[in-house]
Amino acid sequence: MSNFERTLVTTALPYANGPVHLGHLAGVYLPADIYVRYRRLCGEDIIHIGGSDEHGVPITITADKEGIEPQAVVDRYHGMNLDAFRRCGISFDYYGRTSSAQHHETAGEFFREIDRKDIFVKKTERQFFDPAANRFLSDRYVTGTCPICGNTDANGDQCEACGSHLSPLELIDPKSKLSHESPELRETLHWYFPLGRYQQQLEAYVDSHKDNWRSNVVNYTRTWLNQGLADRAITRDLAWGVPVPVDSPEAEGKVLYVWFDAVLGYISFTRQWAQDAGDPELWKRYWQDPGSRIIHFIGKDNVVFHTLMLPALLMAWNEGREEEVYTLADNVPASEFMNFEGRKFSKSRNYAVYLGEFLDRFPADTLRYSLAMNYPESRDSDFSWSDFQNRTNGELADTLGNFIKRSVDFTNARFEGVVPHQCSDEEWNSLGIDWQESFRKLDEAYQGFHFREVASLTMEIARAANRYLTGSEPWKVIKSDREEAARTMALSLNLCYTLALACYPVIPHTAGRIYAMLGFQDPLDDVIRRGEVNWAMGLSPQLPRGHRLSGESEILFSKITDSDIAPELEKIEALLAALEEGEQKEDDVQAENIPPIKPEISFDDFQKLDLRVVRVLSCEKVKKADRLLKLQVSLGRETRQVLAGIAKFYEPEELAGRHVVMVANLAERKIRGEVSQGMILAVEGGDGRLHVLETSGEGITGMPVQ
Repeated sequence: MSNFERTLVTTALPYANGPVHLGHLAGVYLPADIYVRYRRLCGEDIIHIGGSDEHGVPITITADKEGIEPQAVVDRYHGMNLDAFRRCGISFDYYGRTSSAQHHETAGEFFREIDRKDIFVKKTERQFFDPAANRFLSDRYVTGTCPICGNTDANGDQCEACGSHLSPLELIDPKSKLSHESPELRETLHWYFPLGRYQQQLEAYVDSHKDNWRSNVVNYTRTWLNQGLADRAITRDLAWGVPVPVDSPEAEGKVLYVWFDAVLGYISFTRQWAQDAGDPELWKRYWQDPGSRIIHFIGKDNVVFHTLMLPALLMAWNEGREEEVYTLADNVPASEFMNFEGRKFSKSRNYAVYLGEFLDRFPADTLRYSLAMNYPESRDSDFSWSDFQNRTNGELADTLGNFIKRSVDFTNARFEGVVPHQCSDEEWNSLGIDWQESFRKLDEAYQGFHFREVASLTMEIARAANRYLTGSEPWKVIKSDREEAARTMALSLNLCYTLALACYPVIPHTAGRIYAMLGFQDPLDDVIRRGEVNWAMGLSPQLPRGHRLSGESEILFSKITDSDIAPELEKIEALLAALEEGEQKEDDVQAENIPPIKPEISFDDFQKLDLRVVRVLSCEKVKKADRLLKLQVSLGRETRQVLAGIAKFYEPEELAGRHVVMVANLAERKIRGEVSQGMILAVEGGDGRLHVLETSGEGITGMPVQ
């Protein structure tokens, strides 16, 4: 159990410019909810804070496309996503909005406090300005020709055709998306936050958590630290957002950059929660009390915002203070990505299953269980309709649902709906289940954020219960030994009670229905919050002889037929056909640019090459070399440093932990004053983008490529 007095759980804020999909749910919101429900069941003081990220350019672009105000966009998607989360059983204590007055006030307080300490750095820079629209243009409001692949519709931040990250100044023939005219460069002033000022503190913070944070979190974070932290802009020229809280012409038309604004939403939402609870100071117990534990559930693409940037802002606030000092997060369990039928979810290509649409067709708990069993903890996982169907039918319906219904129905039919026997501890421990060991493993899985293991261990209890009832055959035994049949049913009903508690974090709707069938009037959610039912009660029999059931039973899970998922499979086929058609067109264009094969060499020449699989230990940019990355790689018996000209195509944190192919016997050479002891192999696409050759498998580090 936790040594902390209370816990605050936060979940990444989804952009309120579109609906959340199953990838979002699987990686962030479901694992957080499972953890929170477990801790509540253990009697812990825990709150779950989430909300919508409602500022930034994506919101204004959506508004511009639809010809409406940004507020209308965020109102629509905030309500849509909150409704979907509620239907899925995500039990937020508060789900806030960054467009709220409380949030604007909180973000403003942080800016003014840091500004008062003279921490910010002001910089004048050149930025595109649209005279016709009379406004500066952020990167996504500029379009032009990509300098890498020649795509004439590239955005100012990234080219969708080749995936290259860009800046507006790199575009050829740039145009404003507002007026479609050529913008002009003008000077503008912005505020920057000096992350480097907190480099040592942040390194110490990360080092103090290296043993309890996931390796992907540590690797991503250390990659940034190894590069050296630079100043980061915290203001933008934009009309939608939190206005820069400075009474000066310098701040006119500027808002706080969304990265600065959004992470402070966790604090502003907790403040609003406390205010709504009638205790405006209550939020401080969770954010400013050393006895509190803070956990941020996020996807891997948000790691550094929660391990470096938010901690740095809190360090800046805490600087020179003895009171109202913020606590830094104890853990940041970042997930990998969940794919959909073998491909990445893509909102831009509409290749996704949206949560609200899913819940229109299938029960929430069937989805929660399927996603939990495929939780992308340490590697990307996959959602498929066939796996969803098989798990619902075979595990939820045939195992858990079948056991519950048989137990309740037989008791209602043959024992007047009353628990017919007083179970002893000896009888309870003779069921073939080691209760202490089972719950110990579950506790460890929850505390380690291993939610796939949680779901699997919980289903093992259901399987054991099902085996017990089937093997005992009370429907036969009752004909000759009613007392023995009564004992079997009393034990089975107590197993139903234990399963209601064990299943509650993962499939709470189902747990509540089981609890109600067992004859309890108050909802399970309510009695858990009041502390009347707790996790430890699942280890021993809780239903005494004479306890009356509700007298009713229901089928907990209906089988999913092939015809139920046929429409979904047809949608996938149509989506894949469209995607493949687009990819084929890209391949046809690229084929024209494939270079000819080089002159023939002998086999002996080829044999001289020593190609090895190496694991990337760390990666960082080479200073004053825009194209170079410096990699530290393991060959198993030794570590080498290799330079690779791929900085325009990969962020350093993307490569850490990957297995790539390297020429290991290339003569050492110096590039920009750095030693390179090999060459990483990559393929150049027709768009000019380099793709590093990767491989996977057990025990392959240092092994030769055959």
